[in-house]
Amino acid sequence: MNPSRGAAPVVVVGAGPVGLLLACELRRADVPVVVLERLTTPMAESRASQLTTRTAELLHERGFGALLAEAAHEPRTHFGGLGFELSPVDSPFGGNWKVPQYRTEAALGARAVELGATVLRGHELTGLTAAPDHVRCEAAGPDGPRRITARYLVGCDGSGSTVRRLAGFPVTETAATRELLRADLTGLRIRDRRFERLPGGFAVASTRGSVTRVMVHAFGDAVTGRRGAPGFDEVVRAWARVTGEDVSGGTPIWLDAFDTAKGLADAYRRGRVLLAGDAAHWHPPVGGQALNLGLQDAVDLGRKLAATVHGTAAPGLLDTYQDERRPVAARVLDHVAAQEHLMFGGPEAEPLRAVLAELIGLEQVRAHLTATASNLDARP
Repeated sequence: MNPSRGAAPVVVVGAGPVGLLLACELRRADVPVVVLERLTTPMAESRASQLTTRTAELLHERGFGALLAEAAHEPRTHFGGLGFELSPVDSPFGGNWKVPQYRTEAALGARAVELGATVLRGHELTGLTAAPDHVRCEAAGPDGPRRITARYLVGCDGSGSTVRRLAGFPVTETAATRELLRADLTGLRIRDRRFERLPGGFAVASTRGSVTRVMVHAFGDAVTGRRGAPGFDEVVRAWARVTGEDVSGGTPIWLDAFDTAKGLADAYRRGRVLLAGDAAHWHPPVGGQALNLGLQDAVDLGRKLAATVHGTAAPGLLDTYQDERRPVAARVLDHVAAQEHLMFGGPEAEPLRAVLAELIGLEQVRAHLTATASNLDARP
């Protein structure tokens, strides 16, 4: 099959880190793949910046040593804003590894192209028709409509997944109850704040190099359901209301808002259409797990889908992708929900925080939370 003539064994929708790693995995197994991406240029924002131990292991195994060499090692983590030192683990990549998401995406994108993946930017999926032996994809591109017939289609297109919607995947969702604002600022000097609960809300500030990231939630603010980024003036007002500090002198290089909506696809596969990453499971960025879950989805799905395409898979192998990965996501969603209450809850959360702080002082508890935060409890 020739993707330039409208056919490909696998079409991946979404050229974020998850879709690009999946493309790499498929090309490593000699499966032709076309990646459709609605954005015309790669992202240049930091967004998710934390790679866990298990993700670092997987990237190292795939030759991404240069990317990992850029990463700053972080030996600490938190649960619900309660910080602790990560326990020693049986891995050379113990701890968390901080690297901006755009660098991870750039490394994965370069590798995917090097391996022979076809990445079509400026192409937005507009329709799909699933048949027993193929999926027909309709896309709008810079040169007009495009049709590609694939043996399999994988949605790696984020929490608002077009693939998930068009294919009719049922989901279990929890509505948002809170909204947080984020900004990356330059030209600003304020003290670091690590998950501070204050009378008026919740605030985080961290400076790396010349960039300060602030994140703020003002208690009592309504969920807006916004679709775009907040204005800088809105971030300035919320930060002042919660912390009493004035950040208006900074220069914003990235503005973002997210809420506490969560969801999990009831199935990761419907015939020849599959989901991975945030298209399959979504939650607020508490604990830095979303990117890592998605990359690990891509690794698991990649080998199983490649074997299926080549006709060498054992019966039912592709279904084990959902069987193995969905429970991992469900558990992370439970952990995120618990951490939301601990960080953003009112005075009623204080007794629970006090008890948990005592428990985290126990090595057995830290070891358990370390395994979970490092994704080592999901090792095969």
